[in-house]
Amino acid sequence: MFKREKTERLKSNIKYLIKSRGETQLSLCNASGLTRTTIYNILEGRVVNVQQSTIRKISYFFGVSYKEIETVDLEERDIIESSVSLQGNMNPAAVPIIKESLLEQNLGKRIGELVATHPLTYFFGTACNLIGVLLENDISGVNESGDLLIVKKGLLNNNKEKLAYDKTTKRLFITIEPCCCSDTVLVIGEIMEERFNG
Repeated sequence: MFKREKTERLKSNIKYLIKSRGETQLSLCNASGLTRTTIYNILEGRVVNVQQSTIRKISYFFGVSYKEIETVDLEERDIIESSVSLQGNMNPAAVPIIKESLLEQNLGKRIGELVATHPLTYFFGTACNLIGVLLENDISGVNESGDLLIVKKGLLNNNKEKLAYDKTTKRLFITIEPCCCSDTVLVIGEIMEERFNG
């Protein structure tokens, strides 16, 4: 990316971040230690080469990486991820809670159906296709009965923790190995959050 393009992207991202996060130029200046003139000059396009230290202070204030703030269209990304509305509010996702013993029979159902028929909890973050699995048995050395696991349903080929069900032993287990459904194993999905009982 050329300097002017980076500066234009930086300018539009700062404007978007100020608006979407409910900030002002003044609150940005006060928190980042930058002068109003510096911010004003960037937003008015009077600076072609913004110092890296300035970009770092701005990106740190908004919680984005300094590479992103210069190269990624953050508004477009947020709309795609639906994590931040244009007004800057993020609603938690409703997550149906399914008891471990009812899990196998409910896995094929859509989230909309499960939300209407099961108790709910809420997940603050960007994700879809979430269920809460209420453990009724301990998972050896990891979780206890009564713990709630927030799981993103589906097969994911990554090295994050996944919840799976052993059809032979009829017990849940956690693995980081890439795995797929088989005659003996049913992959529930990626564990997004653990909530411990008591």
